[in-house]
Amino acid sequence: MSRAWSISQKQKSIGVFDSGIGGLTVVHALMQHLPSENITYFGDTARVPYGSKSAEVVREYAFEDTRFLMQQGVKIVVVACNTVSAVAIDDLKAQFDIPIIGMIDPGADAAQRATKSGRIGVIGTLATIASESYARALHQREKSYEVISKPCPLFVPLAEEGWTDHPVSQMVADEYLSELRQNEIDTLILGCTHYPILRRVIQRSVGEDVTLIDSGEAAAREVEQLLREEDLLNTSSDQPNYSFFVSDVPQKFKQLGQIFLNRPDLRVTKVHLA
Repeated sequence: MSRAWSISQKQKSIGVFDSGIGGLTVVHALMQHLPSENITYFGDTARVPYGSKSAEVVREYAFEDTRFLMQQGVKIVVVACNTVSAVAIDDLKAQFDIPIIGMIDPGADAAQRATKSGRIGVIGTLATIASESYARALHQREKSYEVISKPCPLFVPLAEEGWTDHPVSQMVADEYLSELRQNEIDTLILGCTHYPILRRVIQRSVGEDVTLIDSGEAAAREVEQLLREEDLLNTSSDQPNYSFFVSDVPQKFKQLGQIFLNRPDLRVTKVHLA
């Protein structure tokens, strides 16, 4: 049963954090699914990437990022970082008294709906793949799935550079994904929110017959469902407010964000996490 929330509570923002610009793919999906919702985004661009860090350091960063969003008065936190979702989501849920949604379970659910052969590929950062979180989540849903996982660490800097459809990006994708092609997967989980930025080169590399699963898109649908169930949807007719914060290089973030979100008025604020 949902609680009786005040109007002011419903109008609070959806909080989203990621290690860099990748979480903007989740913001874009949230804008599409929930056009009335206010959104507060934090990109930890000073410390990107998270995927090459130790689990202990990732947890430390995740707690700092979540505390920052809580200070902004958000009503829900979306962990738009598969690395954090893989190694720290349970710690965050135990520590903070607010709904927290990660990427792993929504992505696994979407892959289960999409696959026909049961051969599912997963690509992600070194930390996400090493955690085997997606493989465990998929096998919890169906033990017979054949899960082929591959770390693709260079995809994050390529996405951060804005090389969305660049020959170098295509060469890297072809090299990384050859094993997945050979295993004849029919579904591929993009297990990092930076990776949809490189969707075109990834799709060309694995073939048009492979269904790409955007874990951020799947998470946005889960956020919509949770807010509806909890009666926390923003019912205001006002234009939504979008706030973007980063820990470093706001100009580059702003340029890429304007292109990706198609928002020429995108304003970005640099902050220092205490």
